[in-house]
Amino acid sequence: MGVLNKKIVVLPGDGIGPEVCNEAIKVLEAVAERFGHRFLFEKHLMGACAIDATGNPLPEETVDACMEADAILLGAIGDPKYDNNPAAKVRPEQGLLRLRKSLGLFANIRPVTAYDVLLDHSPLKNTRIAGADMLIFRELIGGIYFGEKGRTADSAYDNCTYSKEEIVRIAHLAFQSAAMRRQKLTLVDKANVLETSRLWREVVQEMAPAYPEVAVDYLFVDNAAMQLILNPRAFDVILTENMFGDILSDEASVIAGSLGLLPSASVGNHVSLFEPIHGSYPQAKGKGIANPIAAILSAAMMLEHFNLQKEADLIKVAVHNALEKQVLTPELNPTSPYSTEQVGSFIAYYVLEGALVVPHRSNIEVGLSTII
Repeated sequence: MGVLNKKIVVLPGDGIGPEVCNEAIKVLEAVAERFGHRFLFEKHLMGACAIDATGNPLPEETVDACMEADAILLGAIGDPKYDNNPAAKVRPEQGLLRLRKSLGLFANIRPVTAYDVLLDHSPLKNTRIAGADMLIFRELIGGIYFGEKGRTADSAYDNCTYSKEEIVRIAHLAFQSAAMRRQKLTLVDKANVLETSRLWREVVQEMAPAYPEVAVDYLFVDNAAMQLILNPRAFDVILTENMFGDILSDEASVIAGSLGLLPSASVGNHVSLFEPIHGSYPQAKGKGIANPIAAILSAAMMLEHFNLQKEADLIKVAVHNALEKQVLTPELNPTSPYSTEQVGSFIAYYVLEGALVVPHRSNIEVGLSTII
């Protein structure tokens, strides 16, 4: 792959979002310097900061910029003054949902892996999580989050609707990834109760013969939530709908030991978006204690999207180096003297100066490289 010129729209958002985005940008700039690429970063408003500035959680200017970008880097959104006010008519999350819908980001891809050096950070037993390595495919722009909603004086409703087409397009991505990994796909649904879940199960069963090398199993969401804790190594690729995926992927973060370690990619019809899965963590805003690693790994996923595998691998090696040498924020090491900025600088320095060592390619990395 030759030299690239890419326009990256950055949506720093709220809370610690701007801080972790700054470190991801720093690492991407180190990649650009080392490999001769050119990344143009353009920042725009979304979330509570956009409401405060414009009254709109997603200004049209931001949507237009995203549509013209080669990729989007998102920090985090959310603010207690909206989270704690059930009567608020305008919320930061409305901007995120509208952005996903506007860009057609129908698939959220979340890798979850247990790092050997951090096993003790998980509340689960080491023997339970060692070797856990999964990829969660969450449908992102359908289901209950986007269904018709309403209130009466003493009741409320949220409708959940899915079409066959919405299921097929993300299921193909999940099957393709499973075929390149350990060849196992688990559909998580609630088909014993929900009609939409029965449609999901029917569609996946119809598609399965086209992927004969992939073993497919089916779990109800309550059982899946339990099995994620009891036996996370049993999972390879998980496919599920919007709300179930939202809940299960956050639950799976305890396997890695921290939300601050987990990146994600959202892909669809137009430009793709990359973001850490953690929230805005407003209590840590401005204190220099936010963990930037998930945002930095999201940047690595962006490079994979650009087919810059060597560059992405170098960032992952740099992150592993930081983990092994305990250059971590207090979230992962309560006695750590390192700030958000120092952790980012340490990783960026390795990207600039470290050996170009291609690591052992994990199932996650193989599964992602041809999808995002």
